[in-house]
Amino acid sequence: MDDIVLPRMLHAAFVRSPHAHAVVRRIDAARAGERELDGVVAVLGPDDLGAAALSPRLSGGGFTSTAWPALAREPRFCGEAVAVVAATSAYAAADAVERVEVDYDVKPACVTLEQAWRDDAVLFRRTHRRGDVEAAFAGAAVVLSEAFTHGRLTASPLEPRGTVAAWDGETLTVWASSQTPRIMRTALATSLRLDESRVRVIAPDVGGGFGLKMHVFPEDVAVATLARRLGRPVKWIETRRENLMAASQAREQRVEVDLAADTSGRVQALRARVVSDAGAYHIYPITGILEALGTANILPGPYLTPTYAFEAIALATHKPPLGAYRGVGMTMGAFVMERLLDLLAARVGLDPAEIRRRNLIPREAYPHVSPSGMRYDSGDFPKALEQALAAADYDGLRRGQAAARARGRLVGIGLACYTEYTGMGSDVFRGRGMDDVPGIEAASVRVDPDGSVRCTTSFPSQGQGHATTIAQVIADRLGVPLDRVRVEPTDTRSAPLGSGTFGSRGAVSIGGTVVAATERLRPKIQTLAAHLLEASAADVVLDDGHAHVRGFPQRAVTLTDIARAAYAPPAGLPPGIEPGLEATVSFDPPGPTFSGAVHVALVEVDPDTGRVTIPRYVVVEDCGPVVNPTIVEGQIHGAVVQGIGEALLERIVHDAAGQPVTGTLMDYALPTAGDAPSFEIGHLETPSPVMPGGIKGMGEGGTIGAPAAIANAVADAVAPLGVAITALPIVAERLARPPHHPQRKA
Repeated sequence: MDDIVLPRMLHAAFVRSPHAHAVVRRIDAARAGERELDGVVAVLGPDDLGAAALSPRLSGGGFTSTAWPALAREPRFCGEAVAVVAATSAYAAADAVERVEVDYDVKPACVTLEQAWRDDAVLFRRTHRRGDVEAAFAGAAVVLSEAFTHGRLTASPLEPRGTVAAWDGETLTVWASSQTPRIMRTALATSLRLDESRVRVIAPDVGGGFGLKMHVFPEDVAVATLARRLGRPVKWIETRRENLMAASQAREQRVEVDLAADTSGRVQALRARVVSDAGAYHIYPITGILEALGTANILPGPYLTPTYAFEAIALATHKPPLGAYRGVGMTMGAFVMERLLDLLAARVGLDPAEIRRRNLIPREAYPHVSPSGMRYDSGDFPKALEQALAAADYDGLRRGQAAARARGRLVGIGLACYTEYTGMGSDVFRGRGMDDVPGIEAASVRVDPDGSVRCTTSFPSQGQGHATTIAQVIADRLGVPLDRVRVEPTDTRSAPLGSGTFGSRGAVSIGGTVVAATERLRPKIQTLAAHLLEASAADVVLDDGHAHVRGFPQRAVTLTDIARAAYAPPAGLPPGIEPGLEATVSFDPPGPTFSGAVHVALVEVDPDTGRVTIPRYVVVEDCGPVVNPTIVEGQIHGAVVQGIGEALLERIVHDAAGQPVTGTLMDYALPTAGDAPSFEIGHLETPSPVMPGGIKGMGEGGTIGAPAAIANAVADAVAPLGVAITALPIVAERLARPPHHPQRKA
């Protein structure tokens, strides 16, 4: 984003609250305009932006709405923007921010779930029940009760947020590192009281998003307002410190759960209270429900669970809002369920692999309605488990572990099986009550008169390889060289309407839009070629930018010849054929469809430092047909490394006053190449019966499975020390030489 430069461009910088909760009494910008800071053009405060705010909607009961203002009169977390400076350079803007004086009336801050409970700060609450849970627990031979927690973390994309806005008197044009340009267009139009037709959002290549950039933030509204008010383009590029303190965050949650089972280790019932720290506001467009509701819905995982009851709650605190992050909700659900199964295995004297064999949903039971009401469309977890155990040589790992323990080493093996919902369409978002997320996607494919092919989609790429996959799909189906296909950046002026890139919907969306559009074009191209070749369309073969008669490659025309005939026919078009070579297809995914995997992790814990190393890591992934193996395995690698960071390193920490103490990457520990194991990846393909081509999404899976597998492996390693693993991340200082008492939780 920072390489976008427009004539007369100004640069924005934000004055941010140093307090977690306060009221702005006065803003004095006089010193910001002193002569040595020439270049300052404007300083705006909350009164200048009026009521501009982001107010996501959620239909249905149990929801308390919030409005996140573009600039806050009453900042509700440390780092919330209270004023914005526009200057002729980024340096002048940053210097001016330091000279803006703000008087605050500091208020008490609520920074823990316990405080939020006392304040009754409920933003969302929903309950669910299937079966007679109380009777199941009353008659159960085995009952486990535990509480699991997860700390805050953040997406930390390589490219932070960025927005460039320009107003020409009629149209607001915004360049944004956004996963959801159409949703951003709607939000900006609503906040600025403009018709959507007067707002244009362009999403250039996005340097990673991981869910963070599917949101619309107050800074986006403030920058757009500045550009409109000043009549000059305005750019804002987020700093890493701003990203760590003021962007959306993820995960912070507590789950209190009970499990009932019989003496053979088969699960009979689950009961859970899932409470998430949603931060100060609901985030646009998804609101603050996804962590709590996502965890509660997916918690039974790929296991047979006859009865289940949950309460999902989101509480407000004086911290940044919780938003989407790779595996939102599902990571905690997998962590809780997989830890419970290992605890159950220990209680009934079974190996962790065997406890899973006895509880996994068999392939013949699909489609399967989960106890939370989700329809699992496909899967074969018993086969995936055996494939993963064989690939890892599970029995050999156990023998090696016994030998290592005999020498005093802390070696552990962890398993995790999880299922994830992917490829959601409008039915899912309407069912959740998310009225601001359309759920559909679309693509346009056009053959230009020169024979080149252009594709525009509603879903931008954020590093997943969409452009490569889309180009390959088009080249294969239309018989054109790959270098003749151009996938254009998503621009709401030219791209068809859709929702964006999130929720592991990319491959599913490509299958439903790009593939369908090329399949509409292909017969027309063949018909036009047949007309030019005086042959039957059924005999026309498309290959390498040419169309030839089957069996007679010398009887051929180029795609350029065909395209020219489509746009400027030399002797008329065949009957029933309209001019042009373009197709636009909209697609509403009928899912969700459910992907899944089995992870096997081998770890060793250094008893002196608590450092965890991962000598081996095995994944068997089921995402249906593998469209591009390189991209699929790259997604697994990246997601597992993110999961390792989540399990062992990453945590956003606020002190008792709500001050962030992890303000730089010296404090917030991201995984490095040295923390990543070598990966052994296997594939199992159970096609989805509801999606085109049987395709399922898989972009989030590694982040869902890795924390659970590593937690189980670490718990296994430190079991002789009496250390219980019930919290993420598992930081080294909690594992180093624990004191000798019956049980210590890490």
